[in-house]
Amino acid sequence: MKKILFVCIENSCRSQIAEAFAKIHGSDVIEPYSSGSRPSGIVNPKAIESMKEVGYDMSTHRSKSLTDIPDIEYDYVITMGCGDACPFVKAKQREDWGIPDPKDMDMEEFRKVRETIEEKVKKLI
Repeated sequence: MKKILFVCIENSCRSQIAEAFAKIHGSDVIEPYSSGSRPSGIVNPKAIESMKEVGYDMSTHRSKSLTDIPDIEYDYVITMGCGDACPFVKAKQREDWGIPDPKDMDMEEFRKVRETIEEKVKKLI
């Protein structure tokens, strides 16, 4: 099982969605984690609603900081475009997906971001 950490700033939208899609599409090959460099403390209700539309219940997820996740070397650390706000985490490989933060987008735009994340997660798997 490859250990993959998805990181964004608040751990309320992008990284949560990526973690969810990794569970949906890669549960047999990926052990996914997500966290935020400055977690908001909540998962964005739009993210929960958006994932409900594709049959995934994200209501049990919680916003986590980098100190809330295992202190291990991850196989991959995927950042979501948070730049300098993402501190160093031990990883064999790193990749930045440069995905815009959808928190202030309308639901149609939010869904497009969700679909982009799903495509990227599938490619990663």
